Amino acid sequence: MKRLIEKGLMFGNLIEVSSPALVDRYRRAMKHLCGRETQLTDFHIDISGYSPEIGAELGDDLYLNPNGANRQFILLTTAQKHAPLLNAKFSTSRGIIRQFIEKNEAQLFALTARDAVAGELQNSVFAINTPAKLLEIRRITVEADTIGGHVADAGKLAGMIDRFRSEPDGWRDDVLIAQMIGLAKKTGDVTRVPIALPEMSFEQPNFWTSHFGGLYIFRDVKFPAVISSLSRESLGAVPISPVFDLSNRNQIADWLERNELTEPIVNARGMDAAAVIRQKMDFILVEAADTLNLEIGDARRTELRKIAQRLGSSLPDAFQGLAALLRWIEGGGTWPRIDSEHPAYFYTLRARNHKDRDLVNMLLSELAPMDVRQMFITHKEFFYASYQNWSDRKRQYVADFLEREYVVDKQGAREALFGPEPGMDDRRRPEPAPARDLGAIVGPWGALQRGRT
Repeated sequence: MKRLIEKGLMFGNLIEVSSPALVDRYRRAMKHLCGRETQLTDFHIDISGYSPEIGAELGDDLYLNPNGANRQFILLTTAQKHAPLLNAKFSTSRGIIRQFIEKNEAQLFALTARDAVAGELQNSVFAINTPAKLLEIRRITVEADTIGGHVADAGKLAGMIDRFRSEPDGWRDDVLIAQMIGLAKKTGDVTRVPIALPEMSFEQPNFWTSHFGGLYIFRDVKFPAVISSLSRESLGAVPISPVFDLSNRNQIADWLERNELTEPIVNARGMDAAAVIRQKMDFILVEAADTLNLEIGDARRTELRKIAQRLGSSLPDAFQGLAALLRWIEGGGTWPRIDSEHPAYFYTLRARNHKDRDLVNMLLSELAPMDVRQMFITHKEFFYASYQNWSDRKRQYVADFLEREYVVDKQGAREALFGPEPGMDDRRRPEPAPARDLGAIVGPWGALQRGRT
């Protein structure tokens, strides 16, 4: 992974912790949350305060995430909101922590100036020992306070002030006055500068989890389903039906269409479909060349074209399907028939612009795994796991490509591939609008019908 780290493709945008004061605060927060401490004097943290260096030191990447069920967090600065979330067990966790920071940014800025803030993403499940347990997670509640309990003390002081003002003999209650003075020394004047971090709750209807090999759970769609990266038989009883695994291509394609979750890239507004398809074809060629142990040079398009010529009729079916589609786009070929049984099918789709766009693109990256750019952008955990199994030649190509084509303009690349961010109306969490039933794909894409089993 050293190559990825050096190119800013792994552990990027982490927050450095090196000042003695912040290191001390972090140690006290660790002790408070998990009863352990680090001996490191400098390290880096993600949005949740997790440090890969400390994880390595302790031999425990879940020291802030016991059982992978209730993520704890340590905030030393509000700048953590821009950091990634490492070792994510749920796709929703980073968004929840970021929203919590942004909603309470002024309070957190003041609180972290004096102490570390520690908290937890709480749900009603404490151990996920069966897939069915995951379906019990519906709401995440965020609770937080400083290690010194400033928020709790401020609440106590506010209550004492109300009591002092409302009781006729409050001004003669020496014990009450002494308690108020003692708390005020710690919290400051809460009448002028209130301190509060109210509990925040977030619905979690649709999400991905790394538990049980990777599961996509969709409850808040017209036709709910569970999609497993491993065999669906391995899950046992699950209180949602149907349950698919990634080998059920026809069923997943039909389910995506009926829920109106995806769109063909050739119909996507504002997308340069030809350029995107060419790049997907390059990725497929790199995979084919690597499998056959062919030299790819610096893997520029001229070298890859030579490999395509060399392979001829042995080119992968996914490549040939995309090539036929590219010829149609450029006006030199007939419309190809690519159904869901065709290896190229899921390479031709992207998520529509809805609240679960990122989750659907995540799923598509597993259904079209040779598109390493989409995999890296939408599903970091899958990318890093795949990277470890690639040859050094492919690792070098992918790292060089991402550094050259993605890192220089991350936002531009995302918008070019997936469209602009969903509007605020589309990102509502509690009550998203149900998807309309879809009988068939309209327009010229009608020839790409779902495969039937």
